[in-house]
Amino acid sequence: MIRARPICSERPDDLTLALRRMGLPRSAREYLLEKLPHAQVLVTGLEKDEGRFLQGLHERSEAPGREEFPAWVPGDMRTRPGTGLLSGRRDQFERLLAAARAGGGRLPLLAQALARALDADRPPAPLTLGGRTFEWGSRTYVMGIVNVTPDSFSDGGRYLGTEAAIAHGLALVGAGADLLDIGGESTRPGSEGVGADEELGRVLPVVRGLRERTDVPLSVDTTKAAVAREVLRAGAHLINDISGFGLDPDLPAVVAEAGAACCLMHMQGTPSTMQQAPHYDDVVDEVLAVLEDAVARATRAGVPRERILLDPGIGFGKTLEHNLYLLRRLGELRAPGLPLLLGTSRKSFLGRLAGGRPPAERLAATLGSVAAMAALGGADVVRVHDVAETRDALAVADAIRLARDGGSLMGK
Repeated sequence: MIRARPICSERPDDLTLALRRMGLPRSAREYLLEKLPHAQVLVTGLEKDEGRFLQGLHERSEAPGREEFPAWVPGDMRTRPGTGLLSGRRDQFERLLAAARAGGGRLPLLAQALARALDADRPPAPLTLGGRTFEWGSRTYVMGIVNVTPDSFSDGGRYLGTEAAIAHGLALVGAGADLLDIGGESTRPGSEGVGADEELGRVLPVVRGLRERTDVPLSVDTTKAAVAREVLRAGAHLINDISGFGLDPDLPAVVAEAGAACCLMHMQGTPSTMQQAPHYDDVVDEVLAVLEDAVARATRAGVPRERILLDPGIGFGKTLEHNLYLLRRLGELRAPGLPLLLGTSRKSFLGRLAGGRPPAERLAATLGSVAAMAALGGADVVRVHDVAETRDALAVADAIRLARDGGSLMGK
């Protein structure tokens, strides 16, 4: 599969501010926005025909005065075949896209991948769940965690009873949760799964109880079609699958038939094995590859692309350094053009960074992670245990990211 990752991209609004500060009129600013370098895009998964196509366009551009297309630097043919870096201006990329779309074979797929990479900083299309619309890019939304399990890593057993779980969910709504995620099967490292009947017995009464008492959209964290079918009938709006539709082949169709949304997560291994020896050659590329396969499974079953969220699976088959690197490079994970949901709340890598703190003492570290993601524009939804504190942290981080008043010369 062809993948394109935005390694470096100039934000059009930031460039516009810089050009305005120079006193340039609108016509000059618009001209320069087209002519200044725009992006560097790493491309992987190419076959020989696509490589020859890009090399041919590059050679045409090397003629004096031409420079029609982005510069192309291919990867080492012996060790990294099918890879390369494109670098250029927006107008050069637009001509490349037009040429690829008009080509044969897999060239239209190359155009599609490049177009999404170039637009990775643009917010995805809004998503409506129940009666609420999520305007991605306007702020970072908060998903509150309702664990109806005896063995979750942080609050296992605390809300195992139906009424306790419902009360906890309503408290999270009162604290400002934009949606709730209900789980009846622990996915902590080393955990073993439970049967569908047991899982359903835990979550279905909670979904029904919350649906009667709040209009906040409900998500259910499950990998099983049998569970998803019943909770969607009971009023859930979203299925949050840690396997990325990789375990139960019937689950995508269940989601599609219900008109529901889904979040597809990356996981290397299973909860019982995932932290034994995580390894990647290129963690971003491999996570993207798995997530794109998951999206393909969903869309083949009839789930509209605009009703899919992606989760890189922080802590699911990753070392501490893998987790940190993914959080730093979330812009590249935006290449598919879909909203990103991130869950770092109270996880063990935060405890290690904070000096070995146990789950109950990881609030400050969690807030540091969600604030960093929001300030960088990397997450659309954060999945957390502590909703009120997270909302406060995000109010500050989102305001910094969205700040536009740089003085009268910079405009707003």
